[in-house]
Amino acid sequence: MSLRHNNFDLLRLAFAGAVLLWHQSVVSQAPALEVLGRLASPDLGVKGFFVVSGYLVVMSCERSASLRDYAAKRIRRIYPAYATVVFLAFVAGWAASPVGSAEYLRGGARYLLANLAFLNFVAPTLPGVFASNPWTEVNGALWTLKIEVMFYALVPFLVLAARRLGALPVLGALYILSVAYLVTLEAVAASTGRQLWLQLQRQLPGQLTYFLVGAALYMYRERVERRWGVLLAIAAAAYLAQVLVPALPVRAAFEPLALGIAVVFAACGLRYLGNFARFGDLSYGIYIIHFAVIQTAVAAGLYAQDPWLAFTATTAVTVALAFICWHAVEKPFLSRRSHYRLAESAKADRRAIVSAGSAAGSPRGSAHSEARAGWRGAPRARPRREDRR
Repeated sequence: MSLRHNNFDLLRLAFAGAVLLWHQSVVSQAPALEVLGRLASPDLGVKGFFVVSGYLVVMSCERSASLRDYAAKRIRRIYPAYATVVFLAFVAGWAASPVGSAEYLRGGARYLLANLAFLNFVAPTLPGVFASNPWTEVNGALWTLKIEVMFYALVPFLVLAARRLGALPVLGALYILSVAYLVTLEAVAASTGRQLWLQLQRQLPGQLTYFLVGAALYMYRERVERRWGVLLAIAAAAYLAQVLVPALPVRAAFEPLALGIAVVFAACGLRYLGNFARFGDLSYGIYIIHFAVIQTAVAAGLYAQDPWLAFTATTAVTVALAFICWHAVEKPFLSRRSHYRLAESAKADRRAIVSAGSAAGSPRGSAHSEARAGWRGAPRARPRREDRR
């Protein structure tokens, strides 16, 4: 499949949906929804996002005109919606909290400052908000965003080192160090009994392997396109290895390889399944909004009354808010050459072609193909597919 048509948008929606379904089960603690927790894997969703970011963010960096251009794209892509969600949670919490304004503002200021700086673990709660819920965090899904931002900061150095020293030695060395970090902190946690080490294990060094597999598959994309059979065999062998020998060192070494190859194959190796960004990037909005919506429904007692009705209502509200967030917050900050603006314009162009009939002689989908072109031939000073994540 041509890289100009891929299934990354569909995968991102699927990963966001997996995290949403799992949180519907564990955050609500409704017995009727336990099946969702068994069906959906938050690890798959989060780690899948990291693989996709590794592929697409490295592509964004390589196709940026300058380091400043790259940084501006990354900030525009992630921060406006993130800051909006954090600030609106603070405002809504102020209106709903039973504590006095002075007490709320003291704790709320700490929440705002910490969360706007991606330090969610410093202040995950607001005074009096969700205090009676099983989970008291305002938005427990935001912890991965600091890892994402740290990876954004790492990518320019990664790309520069790969160009000077070779991609394989650089990526391989970092991969080994990431696995060693995971294994070492696991051993330290076991010997000391302190959960802090397990929390640190989840941060960027421990998650870096997933980014690196995505980055490697992008950097070697021309060879990858010709060797999917070999890569899928490697992925199957890696999966079997960590199933047959479930010890942490084996799992840490082989799981990212198996998952990364599978994700990128689904995006670039399978048949193109359609333009899932025709309405914008709802996956990001779903991911950063759903937790607080579920928490609100839990506090209101909706899951206790009718779990499946609460599930349906909160999912619908989340998607609606994600749609609003895209059009009111995210889209205005993106450049006109953003993938999502191009995808929406492709939708409009397709409607125009259909209404005009076949007199123009354009094959079906040509407007979409033209709007999304530029994966290979675009000059580096004028990137055409830069703002995907």
